[in-house]
Amino acid sequence: MYLPEVFRLDDDVAMEVVARAGLATVVVSTETGFEATPIPWMVRQSADATLLVGHVSKANPLARMLSEPTDAIVIVDGPDGYVSPSWYPSKAESGEVVPTWNYVSVHLHGRLSLVHDADWLMEMVESLTDRYEAGRERPWSVAEAPSDYLDRMLRGIVGLEFTVERIEGKAKLSQNRSEVDRDGVIVGLRSEGSEGLLSEMER
Repeated sequence: MYLPEVFRLDDDVAMEVVARAGLATVVVSTETGFEATPIPWMVRQSADATLLVGHVSKANPLARMLSEPTDAIVIVDGPDGYVSPSWYPSKAESGEVVPTWNYVSVHLHGRLSLVHDADWLMEMVESLTDRYEAGRERPWSVAEAPSDYLDRMLRGIVGLEFTVERIEGKAKLSQNRSEVDRDGVIVGLRSEGSEGLLSEMER
């Protein structure tokens, strides 16, 4: 990733972006090209490693190609959006402004492995479900599904465990502009209802 220092995220902040995200794309290189798969992930911290855990269907090509741990990249994209030059107060001074795009993106480099253990799969599915059911008026739980049906569903998936080895985090959020221009971008984003990108800039 092209990563000017002004836009670089500290590793801890980059992992906060990853933890907030629901979906990320894992990319692996194969003999026939690249395989890119969007997957809901969760961050797990062990004693000596940062992990992402998730799952795919056994019918997914990714499940069939991982006979051993494989180098991979996980791409996590946060909010993004167009930035109009008309939002910069400095436009009135020189006119030397151009459009740009603000965004947040994190690239994680590491090793991807399959997990077949049934207990691991059950705990991962329960945790993933609980994360997204939390806060609902009547949260659904995995325990509500008939046990025989749940067993069939679990037999149809395989777990994924991604060990993070290197983090590249980028937040291009007008840090290279003056404070008055940044304020202008915030006003512009608010007027257009770009709440996700606005929240990242304010953060």
